[in-house]
Amino acid sequence: MNFPFYIARRYLFSKSSNNAINIITIIAAIGVFAGAFSLFIVLSGFTGLKDFSLSFSNQTDPDLKVLPETGKTFVFSPEEKQQLLKVDGIEIFSEVIEERVFLDFRGKNKTAFIKGVDENYLRVNQLDSAIVIGTWFAPSEAQVVIGNNISRELSMGLFDYSGLLEILVPRPGTGQITDPTNAFNAQTAIASGIYSVNEELDDKYVFSSISYARDLLSLKPNEISALELKISPEADVETIQEQVRNIMDEPVQIKNRAQLNDALYKMLNTENLAVYLIFTLVLIIALFNVVGSIIMVILDKRENIKTLHSLGATPNQIKNIFFAQGVFMTLLGGALGLGVSVVVVLLQLKFNLVMITPSLPYPVAITLENILIVLVTIGALGMIASYIAASRSKRALAN
Repeated sequence: MNFPFYIARRYLFSKSSNNAINIITIIAAIGVFAGAFSLFIVLSGFTGLKDFSLSFSNQTDPDLKVLPETGKTFVFSPEEKQQLLKVDGIEIFSEVIEERVFLDFRGKNKTAFIKGVDENYLRVNQLDSAIVIGTWFAPSEAQVVIGNNISRELSMGLFDYSGLLEILVPRPGTGQITDPTNAFNAQTAIASGIYSVNEELDDKYVFSSISYARDLLSLKPNEISALELKISPEADVETIQEQVRNIMDEPVQIKNRAQLNDALYKMLNTENLAVYLIFTLVLIIALFNVVGSIIMVILDKRENIKTLHSLGATPNQIKNIFFAQGVFMTLLGGALGLGVSVVVVLLQLKFNLVMITPSLPYPVAITLENILIVLVTIGALGMIASYIAASRSKRALAN
């Protein structure tokens, strides 16, 4: 065994004759343990919150979305459709028409977005799993699926034929409006279902068949607002984006799920980074105990240091003894803290120890990335702290 490592291991696990040094060493080990434990718990919590938050958008956002470069709509020809079906990696796609509309129900008004979708939409997204009351609309009927907030604000129930929902949108065209009654296209519908995803989406969309939305907006047969694509897991997204861009005759922009929710992703990543930096600072403060513990051991072992030097140990070897002792202490404390925190997270996943609501457990997740982050952080900071403390061994030789 390497000489400095052997001596460092003996110093680490042997008690000092000075009880104060033993107490300081225990406090240092507990500090590293607590730092690693809390860092992994917080990272796991934020990873769980991130997955929980994104799970809502995953219900309504596709893997890729094709949007017009300019304007609100573009023409999607049958030839382009056939070419798109031949692209490897695209499992299925859905044509979508989307526009802001005005809702009127029994004197109550609200603005929202109508989203007309074709028969493939529920194979691209999983919005049907978010329907809490009722069913998905029948494509051949004047039916819509509304958000929970829209239903509440309009006091609107399902299949209420005694009062129909009126959907209005400004008529396309230019010039002054001389007759206000001709300023809007209007159609009526009944609600067949109510969905609940999150507060923002529940207040935003009214889903209908694409033919209903096309008639309401007076669009041409091949005119759509967007294409939503479902990509196979093993497909290369960038390659598919390039192929789709080459197929489309009109200039388009193609966004993935992260780009569609860039504000949400930026917020979650920024919060995760901020929490990591805060708890890393806590860990740095805890490692001051390691520095103090190693320095106290050096002072206690001054006679041993001189004896080792007399026996032929070089100053660098003596320095490496205390450097290795500090690294061993931080790695051991960090590994124990990480191990216990992993067990705690597993218990939360299995037994729901902490609840946000009576039916919703606090979301957590165990990832290899978080484990590596904790190990690398503990290892790097531990080496720095140990190096600073071990440098004092040369002063012990001088004295």
